[in-house]
Amino acid sequence: MKRIYKIMMVAMVSAFAFAACQQPANQNETNNNQTKEPLAMKDQNGKYVLPELPYAHDALEPYIDKMTMEIHHGKHHQAYVTNLNNAISGTEMENMDLMDIFKNMSQYPVAVRNNGGGHWNHTFFWEIMGSNAGGKPSGKLLSAIEKRFESFDKFKEEFSKAGATRFGSGWAWLIVDSNGELQVSSTPNQDNPFMDVADIKGLPVLGVDVWEHAYYLKYQNRRPEYLENFWSVVNWNEVARRYEEAVK
Repeated sequence: MKRIYKIMMVAMVSAFAFAACQQPANQNETNNNQTKEPLAMKDQNGKYVLPELPYAHDALEPYIDKMTMEIHHGKHHQAYVTNLNNAISGTEMENMDLMDIFKNMSQYPVAVRNNGGGHWNHTFFWEIMGSNAGGKPSGKLLSAIEKRFESFDKFKEEFSKAGATRFGSGWAWLIVDSNGELQVSSTPNQDNPFMDVADIKGLPVLGVDVWEHAYYLKYQNRRPEYLENFWSVVNWNEVARRYEEAVK
């Protein structure tokens, strides 16, 4: 329990820093596969806000198309932000961190669970992708993956299977559990591994959105193809940063 508390404290510092939102990367920037500061989730008044993407909407093409990114970020994520602010307005939750709410999620309204999870999950999702990315990790993260899953390819297979077999909508995750070990898991809807309702709890270091709005314009019902192409946009430097913070 001490380690999971440490893990969650790291995530609180990393993901909820009240910094100014990052501006989108320059349209001509050629490499976004580098560690970035966390995107801000709240404004100076304590209201949840939609963070800017750390890259242009077309930066992930041809794997994730521009229109999908525009709708996914500007419409779907914005809706989670708006609905979350409405759901917590006038309640004790207005002054709480999402992480504290997640730890006792079963005690709070479904609207907060869905929209709070949607806001955190998507903010995380934008950060662990980038242009000119993909390939494979190196260093401590690669060693940990190979130790836990035998090989990087076997890890990819297990992770992709978690996403492909998630019934309906949800997410697949690579997490660091309470023992400091890597685990692949999945959650329904906008749940995440921080929540007390999750089957497997821990700190996410990689995640993929398998809601249809994340891929349907380009891939229609071909979710496995979307998941295969997802590997081409994973920002392994950011994933490694999160992993190394989690196991300190």
